[in-house]
Amino acid sequence: MLIMAAIAKEGQAKSGVNVLAKAGVYIVLLLGLLVTLMPFVYILLSSFKTNTELIQTPPTLWPQNPTLSNYTTIFTDSDLNLPRFFYNSLFVSVARVAITLFSSSFAGYIFAKYDFRGKTLAFWSVLILIMIPFQVVMIPNYLILARLGLMDTLWALIVPTMVDAFGIFMMKQFIESLPSELLDAARIDGSSEFGIYSRVVLPQMGAPLASLGIFTFMATWNDYLWPLIVITSTENRTLPLLLTWYDTQHSSNHALSLTGGLIILAPIMLVYVFLQRWIVDSATQSAFK
Repeated sequence: MLIMAAIAKEGQAKSGVNVLAKAGVYIVLLLGLLVTLMPFVYILLSSFKTNTELIQTPPTLWPQNPTLSNYTTIFTDSDLNLPRFFYNSLFVSVARVAITLFSSSFAGYIFAKYDFRGKTLAFWSVLILIMIPFQVVMIPNYLILARLGLMDTLWALIVPTMVDAFGIFMMKQFIESLPSELLDAARIDGSSEFGIYSRVVLPQMGAPLASLGIFTFMATWNDYLWPLIVITSTENRTLPLLLTWYDTQHSSNHALSLTGGLIILAPIMLVYVFLQRWIVDSATQSAFK
């Protein structure tokens, strides 16, 4: 009886420790969530403030006199062609996603399933490119685009990113998990090499392709520095340049800039919310591999 009582007491103690551990984990996660969401909450609340209230001291979190004037100004500004900005961002993002998915998956297929001279050196070159920040190659890209006559065009935002080193590496890792016997069977059936890529390999790559597409779309949609450098005309601006618009045209109206930032952020958040399942599936497949 004493032994049973001791075992029961030890079990209760362990149960109490487990409850405390779980509570600690939830508290840490909750604090992390609050820290992460705080900037977005601040932007949302600030979009309903006037510029005077936004810059006052001490600052306020909740709007004292909520107003929709910031949204009204943005959507009714005759000098601001918001639909054109939206179209430019959408065109560049979709074009870059399509080109990146093709080039990354095709190159990844070659690296994963073909043996050729210089393959190791070529793949190491791809890995090195992943480590080089884009800021390092901005000046060479700028000079090349100027020679090609692509400055101040939407293609200036697409051409430098047509080949994505990270995308190639990611696709190679997934394609290596596909059985080579499946590809050999397709060759025996008379399929061409491109037919094997398009009809056998690509249908197996739904989750990784979707994940790469989402990451590429988000990065392109939010890109600010490169469009600011190569785009000079108003009709070719993308949505992120809306932030600089209100710094120059409205004497640094921070309330309008924050509201513009919220408008820029809203579509990409919707894309992530509706397509996050693909990201989870891709991460799960990577873990199992």
